[in-house]
Amino acid sequence: MLLLRISARISGLLAILVLLPLSGHADQGFPYDGVQVINSQKNFKALFNDLDAAVRKHRMGVVGRASASMGAARRGIEIPGNAVFGVFRNDFAVRMLRASVPAGIEAPLRFYVTQNADGTSRLSYRRPSDVFKPYGNVELDAMAAELDDIFSKIANDAVAN
Repeated sequence: MLLLRISARISGLLAILVLLPLSGHADQGFPYDGVQVINSQKNFKALFNDLDAAVRKHRMGVVGRASASMGAARRGIEIPGNAVFGVFRNDFAVRMLRASVPAGIEAPLRFYVTQNADGTSRLSYRRPSDVFKPYGNVELDAMAAELDDIFSKIANDAVAN
């Protein structure tokens, strides 16, 4: 009986130890398929500026930006850098809407720049093909494949040294 209790406690402790490393990362994952995450040695501000330049280089438009860290800084509060870039282009918007009006909620597509604890930064984005896949539309799929290539080039140029 004592041996069974000890064995059960050891099994319980082992289960906790196995799951413990996951507990600190539970809120770090993305709930969607196709999220690309690229670490950069650049600081947040440099990656922020380089992403803006890369978007323009690849003939896309930044149609909006939001940054909780920049807003907080204006209030005298310091949090790790983060910014969302909404990126799209009108010819893609027209194609998207011709293929599916409901898909319009997906535009603009987003890049997410975040500051790491060590001062480096990270660029994340969801592949356009994964964004539009649930619509099951051949025209959207073709457009998204083109956007996959453009977004990959933007991301690579932004993080390049």
